Amino acid sequence: MKFTYTLLILGTILISHTAVSQSVISMADKEYKSMAYQRAASLYEEAMNGNNLGEGEKLAVRSKLAYCYRQLKDSENAERVLREIISGNGEDLAGPYVENYLYYAEALASNGKYNEAQETYEKYTNLTASDLHGPGFAKLYTNVALLTKNAGSYKVDRLDLNTSDADFSPMYYKEGIVFVSGRTKANGIRRVFNWDQTPFLDLYYLDNLKKLKGKTVASSLGGSKAVASSGMSGRKRKSILGRDSYTALTANDSRTVGFYAGSAYNSNLGYEESPRTESERFNKAINSKYHEGPVSFFKEGNRVIFTRNNYNDGKYGESEEGINKLKLYSAELVKGEWTKIEELPFNSDEFSTGHPALNPDNTVLYFVSDRPGGLGGTDIYVSRLEGAIWSEPINMGPEINTKGNEMFPFVDANGNLYFSSDGRPGLGDLDVFYAPMESYAKAKKSINLGAPINSNKDDFGLITDAERTQGYFSSNRKGVPLDDDIYRFRREGPLYACRDLTVNVYDDDSKTPLANVLVQIEDKSSPDKMRQLQTDSLGNLFICLASENEFIFIASETGYQNNTLGFTTTSFDDERPSLLEIPLKKVGAEKPSSAADLTTSAKGFVLAQNGTRPLSGVKVSIKDDTDGTTQEITTDDNGQYVFRAVPGHNYSIDVNASEYGTFGKRIVDYDPDSPADLSILMFAEGESVRIDNIYYDLNKATIRSDAAHELDKVVEIMGKYPNMKIELGAHTDSRATSRYNRILSDKRAKEARNYLVSRGIESKRISAKGYGESKLVNECGDGRECSEAEHQKNRRTEIRIMNLQ
Repeated sequence: MKFTYTLLILGTILISHTAVSQSVISMADKEYKSMAYQRAASLYEEAMNGNNLGEGEKLAVRSKLAYCYRQLKDSENAERVLREIISGNGEDLAGPYVENYLYYAEALASNGKYNEAQETYEKYTNLTASDLHGPGFAKLYTNVALLTKNAGSYKVDRLDLNTSDADFSPMYYKEGIVFVSGRTKANGIRRVFNWDQTPFLDLYYLDNLKKLKGKTVASSLGGSKAVASSGMSGRKRKSILGRDSYTALTANDSRTVGFYAGSAYNSNLGYEESPRTESERFNKAINSKYHEGPVSFFKEGNRVIFTRNNYNDGKYGESEEGINKLKLYSAELVKGEWTKIEELPFNSDEFSTGHPALNPDNTVLYFVSDRPGGLGGTDIYVSRLEGAIWSEPINMGPEINTKGNEMFPFVDANGNLYFSSDGRPGLGDLDVFYAPMESYAKAKKSINLGAPINSNKDDFGLITDAERTQGYFSSNRKGVPLDDDIYRFRREGPLYACRDLTVNVYDDDSKTPLANVLVQIEDKSSPDKMRQLQTDSLGNLFICLASENEFIFIASETGYQNNTLGFTTTSFDDERPSLLEIPLKKVGAEKPSSAADLTTSAKGFVLAQNGTRPLSGVKVSIKDDTDGTTQEITTDDNGQYVFRAVPGHNYSIDVNASEYGTFGKRIVDYDPDSPADLSILMFAEGESVRIDNIYYDLNKATIRSDAAHELDKVVEIMGKYPNMKIELGAHTDSRATSRYNRILSDKRAKEARNYLVSRGIESKRISAKGYGESKLVNECGDGRECSEAEHQKNRRTEIRIMNLQ
């Protein structure tokens, strides 16, 4: 009986402990769903300490706990928990848990552990076949020195403007700066929000930059010691900065009206509770009881565009889901007071819009939004001021935006763009990128600024002059727990005295790096000066090459065939370190003596009148983009042309035919066993250009990213034929009234025209016409039930050639 009684007691204790754990998990889940991640993390830690959960329950709880730390930007605890998840699981994670590999890689990079981050990114990529935070990141982390070579070019100071609360996102105004801060108000009131118990934000103004003093800091690239905390009690953690406003259900999306701020108060960090350089709240008319965020001023200083939660004139707005979003507002300075606070026209209650940045002449506005149709979590958009109205926004496209998050844009005096991103390979978390622009809506490329402006933590909100000689930026690189501070940077010396190059040598078959390979470097300007270097254990060697010069690299290793490659530093237009990859093939491996050994015959036709009429006697030009050679062929009576092609090479094909035009043809990685369609379609005046149609979302005139890709083809063809004039004819589906559809289609046509003009095409060469629902391509008229895909075919823009020569 005593034994039975003991069993009963033990059973009661176990049941009691299990019930308590389940109760704690239920409370944690409730906090988790309301996005109170700090309280949820503490409760999940308590539940995990109970030691009476099954393996499946542990995996679920740990995953939520890791996500809490990720959202709180506590990378040390996130790494700890994610390491437990991954090392404690006997096999690869699957289903919804596979994202833990991505989160683990991000945490490792944020903690400066790049080798482990590389391995984990590769694991995530292999399991998901996803390019988000995948190959590009893994490749960079094999040689993170690519982003640290210019660390000595800049001096960085942490300013005495900062407090123990969040201080970030400065913007030039008159002789000083306006910035965002969560510091305690003068009356001592400290209002906080649910996300991580951090203060609401206001705008502050420092009227004279000469007042600023700072202390030089070193680049932050090393890992921090992990904090093996069992909970969050008595300790604040930082929420993700900038991004949380623009991803699904974050602080800004909570019913408690959070934002992208993240303070991490800790009196042991060496902060003053009050800054040594005093500033004042910017303006009571603009600062509300909710969050105010990044701003941008018109050059005269009498107008401003600023970020605020959806609250104006005493009215608080929510989405259909009851969520308060971000919006952009404008205000005017009248007799010393900021008045006429108005919403910008492209705001919405259903998504967030913020982070404004005006170009030098105040005719173009860049901003951040998570609106539908973007490339990732948050994208950068652009709008032009047409008269007194801002145009429908255009997505900046893949040259800027990624599947991750882009935010905090800034435009320098030359019209070039700076922004922060966590979707491009970098040193960890948000990095600052520089984008030289082709036009106001198209960037040439995006360049990581590297250390010391970037670190393994969040770096964002940069402002600077046209030559990047000095400026300011925000970062949370200081200490644990993390905090957002404003830094000043100064460039010392030229942007580059030589060109940094990393050479990577690897086995062409296995793709593994080759160590101790001898690489001979010949300078074409001084053939007698030749250097010999050896690769390190990762197959890399680092060298700084003279600018405006050409070089020859010869890699040799026992058991491998030598490989010779050329490299030039002429016409570089940025300071980005470059990478040269040299594959080596083993001796005895099959290798043709020349490209001619693989030459085959490729055939195609030149056709007009929508592919019904062959054109004979016209010249076809074929350029081998791989080796630079060209061939010129004349079509026969059947319109056929035949040329020599090498498998694996890329080709550009064009046709010169009187009274006809063409988009030509591009062949990538030619494969004779699976030949591409080499037919070249010609068009004449009055005909429609045969490209993919340009579609729109329902009731929208915004240029989608897929449409932008197609319109770029039109830009290219109009550059090829400088006298070409076209009509952009926009069409809608049959839903809504015919009058509404005519108006909508007219807006769509004009938006497509505006896009072409933004890419440098003269407006006089483009007419825009809206046809509404008058020219449906199927039977989906009024009264007919059709699928969304069928209706989509009617929401299009067609391009008609009005003049060619």
